Amino acid sequence: MTQPNQPAPSGGPAPSGHAAQAHPSVDAATRLKRWRLLLGGDEADGTGVTLDPRSLAMDKAMSMLYDGSGGPGERRGGLGASAPNAARWLGDIREYFPSSVVRIMQKDAIDRLGMQRLLLEPEMLEAVQPDIHLVTTLMSLSGVIPQKAKATAREIVRRVVDELRRRLDAPMRTAVTGALKRSTKTRRPRHNEIDWNRTIRANLKHYQSEFKTVVPESRIGYGRKRSQLRTVIVCLDQSGSMGQSVVYSGVFGAVLASIPAIRSHVVTFDTSVVDLTEKMGDPVDVLMGVQLGGGTDINRALAYCQGLITRPRDTIFVLVTDLYEGGDNAEMLKRAASIAGSGVRMVTLLALGDSGAPCFDEKNAAAFASFGVPSFACTPDRFPELMAAAINGTDIAQWASLQGLTTPRARTE
Repeated sequence: MTQPNQPAPSGGPAPSGHAAQAHPSVDAATRLKRWRLLLGGDEADGTGVTLDPRSLAMDKAMSMLYDGSGGPGERRGGLGASAPNAARWLGDIREYFPSSVVRIMQKDAIDRLGMQRLLLEPEMLEAVQPDIHLVTTLMSLSGVIPQKAKATAREIVRRVVDELRRRLDAPMRTAVTGALKRSTKTRRPRHNEIDWNRTIRANLKHYQSEFKTVVPESRIGYGRKRSQLRTVIVCLDQSGSMGQSVVYSGVFGAVLASIPAIRSHVVTFDTSVVDLTEKMGDPVDVLMGVQLGGGTDINRALAYCQGLITRPRDTIFVLVTDLYEGGDNAEMLKRAASIAGSGVRMVTLLALGDSGAPCFDEKNAAAFASFGVPSFACTPDRFPELMAAAINGTDIAQWASLQGLTTPRARTE
């Protein structure tokens, strides 16, 4: 019988609980057909519905993925062990279900049926619908993808990266460049650099009622000092649980690298550290070079990044990790405190992705908070605002609280 958490059949959501009540716009036959597709057609389903050919094909596609009791070690579903069979199934679900459901079913197939091995075949890769989950799976397999499938895998990653850049580039560029201008306010601006709104507000006390005008004794504007380059360091944990974070960070890192007023560095780590800054012109190269999984040595990564810091007060350091340290934990905390204490604006993102609250080391997060480094999960649409807040010198912990992003409290002992 199909599992209760399977995607709803095309045509509307499957009924469950209160949702099972009749919808005035859906007739009884349609409701029964949906129940039949949900329950799987076993004798006990009680619907007595006979499906038309298209609905039977939908039912077969779902049964191949979701049938099975799911006991430990039991094989689920019936996609078989061949890439052609799985590729045909992927084509079927694209025909019968909307894209949002296809993405869920692909993810379930990879997670439940162990399709990772089949993804090494070019014909299989050509059949899948690219999405961020698939990219993270390909990243975890990057070291074993055969030569014949590498070009196809790379094209899938590029399609997803291009889509993300179209969505994220403009908000990131607008937020960061705007924040850079605001952060270089000067009291002696040239005429074309004057911020008239702020200048008028600052000089309202000099309003001359007889002339109905404001005397601008002080002028506020934006300077153009190229020496005030900001350094942004993005340090990525590439352990298996951080897949989505690495993808989004890679895209944002590429955007930052293209902004002239930003000196950016992108560093990845597991038990070793790799500086990917020179590759940021093409984030596809970065992602295809990442090998998800392995151990975690945050202390070593912090030591490397500390060596990149030349002007602490002009540096923003974004550490993307769940804070589970596999190396020297005490030394890692000491080094993080040293970086924060030097004047660097440092923040830890426990996750940078669309999913919910991550699993993370609460003790380390609380220790970070105690010396002024907030730790929280951030969605991609909020990341540009986060960078703008950091550039403007805003209290990041307070900013996160106002955005509804939970931050672990500092230890009081």
